[in-house]
Amino acid sequence: MAYWKKGKQPKKNIATVDLGEKPTVYLIDKPGALQSIIFAGHVAPPRGSDEDIAIETMNTILGGTFIARMNMNLREDKHWSYGARTMIIDAQGQRPFLAYAPVQTDKTKESMVEIQRELHGILGERPITETELAKIKDKQVLELPGLWETNRAVVGSIVEIVRFDLDDTYFNGYADRVRELSLEQVSQAADSVIRPDSLVWVVVGDREKVESGIRELGFGEIQILDADGNNVESNATRSVHQD
Repeated sequence: MAYWKKGKQPKKNIATVDLGEKPTVYLIDKPGALQSIIFAGHVAPPRGSDEDIAIETMNTILGGTFIARMNMNLREDKHWSYGARTMIIDAQGQRPFLAYAPVQTDKTKESMVEIQRELHGILGERPITETELAKIKDKQVLELPGLWETNRAVVGSIVEIVRFDLDDTYFNGYADRVRELSLEQVSQAADSVIRPDSLVWVVVGDREKVESGIRELGFGEIQILDADGNNVESNATRSVHQD
């Protein structure tokens, strides 16, 4: 009988990646697109730090729920999007921080301006308020019972503890740690995560209709990609850089 031989376990490359020194814009041409899809993001600190709950709370205020700033701006106030949000995707190394918004084509440039304004705003131009913090604290605590309604959900939380090397009792005191969050801690979390001047922008839309407006913004060098991510045009002579 043949037996499998033990092999070497591959190691993941979880190297630290530096933030960009300046923004970059990737425009993916989709002729005839009825809307543009905007992504803006960069890497954020890894999961497992003492700031985790503060970071989660900050992101919920910024764009992690329907009543968050990003959605209330682009959807409820401007009516340019059916829904806009921000997210921090868990990873063992640095995590992606992303702002995401599908918007009507003729408001692509304007929507990018509003996304950047919200990111700058939470850093100081429009700081988090006690009212916002209290509302999100209630949300995070009151929704906890519903998070473990199924065996699958419970297993998911156990996997989360193992994957990110959290304390076995991590969720036991979760509600108390949320309630104890201060405004200073949540504001500091924004400072730790958000870097508007290092954003990588990806815009999927009708190039003919949106390119000139995006160039007017001066958000960074613009690279044109096809649907497979191949560089169609990287024209430094036409790119616009921030002042």
